[in-house]
Amino acid sequence: MPPKKKSAKVFHCPTCSMLVRPEDEDFPFCSDRCRKIDLGKWATGVYKISSPALDPEVLEDLGGSGKNCGQGSHED
Repeated sequence: MPPKKKSAKVFHCPTCSMLVRPEDEDFPFCSDRCRKIDLGKWATGVYKISSPALDPEVLEDLGGSGKNCGQGSHED
């Protein structure tokens, strides 16, 4: 049986979808221009990291009580 070849992982620039290699200087981007475009999207709020739901009504809908959560109401 011949030895298996390692399949090369294919990466695409997240900005323009051009193929990139992990050893490229601007990886995971194809160029400094695409890196700056991506940074600009973060800076202007186009990209956001969502936060956990802290609204008590939303927590109740999910099955959590949401009340006395982290309020130090622990009884021994």
